[in-house]
Amino acid sequence: MSESTAPRARDVIADLAARGRHHFTSSELRSALGVSGAAARQALSRLAAKGEIASPARGFYVIVPPEYRRLGCLPADQFVPALMAHRNVRYYAGLLSAAQYHGAAHHRPQEFQAVVERNRPAIVCGAVRVAFVARRNLAAVPVERFNTPRGTVLVSTVEATAVDLVGYMHRAGGLDRVAGVLSELGEDMDPERLVEASQAASVLWAQRLGYLLEQVGAADGAVLLKAHVRQRARNYTKLLPGADAAGAPRSKDWRLFANAGIEADA
Repeated sequence: MSESTAPRARDVIADLAARGRHHFTSSELRSALGVSGAAARQALSRLAAKGEIASPARGFYVIVPPEYRRLGCLPADQFVPALMAHRNVRYYAGLLSAAQYHGAAHHRPQEFQAVVERNRPAIVCGAVRVAFVARRNLAAVPVERFNTPRGTVLVSTVEATAVDLVGYMHRAGGLDRVAGVLSELGEDMDPERLVEASQAASVLWAQRLGYLLEQVGAADGAVLLKAHVRQRARNYTKLLPGADAAGAPRSKDWRLFANAGIEADA
């Protein structure tokens, strides 16, 4: 690598940032510099060693401004949208990550949870971790856009977030934590939109969700969901999948065995 390659690479990256681009690919840099792949990799390695760039995925880089150098990467919601677009993968921020956007600030996740159509390995970039959750019927899940310092991120609606939290309880910290999040989100849910969001998921999720909303004092939002469950639910299900239901109380409204106690996390 010539002595000028690294400074020239830094100039290219600075120009991208000045134009509002905070990500790039290794092939883009190589083309801009007009150098070999090996020379481009060396320039990237030097800039990464100084913390000026980071690579959350092979061949994909983000520009790390000084305020995020200690993090060793951009925050996940500032690069995941661009990475998913680069990979042509449908996604949305879900579960506890989505709950944060909707005001459940007391339940900050240790990782960014992105919902996708197929299982993918987690991403680790500096101190940032992105976990992927596979979701059937993802295209039917209602989402909305939230602004970030570097664009927008797709997030499941508050109602769809509630549905997913119950459906992926094990990925959201368990029953008590999900109940705690629902207690924070419940008053913001629209009953009609909750039914719409439930139609993109198993009715078993709706049964558990409705019961939990009643238990955490958000029964008003679940009124129409109860009718939805009555129409679609054919069998009783367990509140806590995988746990024994022998002797558990029954909820006729939700066709559910209440086979676990609930202590909503504050």
